[in-house]
Amino acid sequence: MRGKIGIVVGLAAGYVLGARAGQERYEQIKTGFLKVWNTEPVQKQVTKAKELGTSAAFALPSALWDGAVKVTKAASKSGTPGQKLDSALKAGQDSSDEIARGAEKTAAEVKKTADKAAADVEREAEKAADR
Repeated sequence: MRGKIGIVVGLAAGYVLGARAGQERYEQIKTGFLKVWNTEPVQKQVTKAKELGTSAAFALPSALWDGAVKVTKAASKSGTPGQKLDSALKAGQDSSDEIARGAEKTAAEVKKTADKAAADVEREAEKAADR
């Protein structure tokens, strides 16, 4: 799906840049694109993608901070230096696993949102072409 849209965008860009139709054709293409871009389903997906990106950006520093706190607490527990090291390493591994799971979940959500947005754009483009 994403590959098809990429091909269409590439062809459109190549046509616009290489066309002899000039400014009039460029404006026609631009108007069609903006008509699709400004439709409610497309803007709804754009908003979702922005919100998802923002929440993911804020979640990562929090997860990193939580991991650092866990490692620090584990290293400062009572016991021999070897026990402290083992405890800190285990806490670090657990934290990195949590961060990796969070990153995978976020990536899956971003992909799902992007696929839905691409489908909405394609559907709106087909509607605009039929008009």
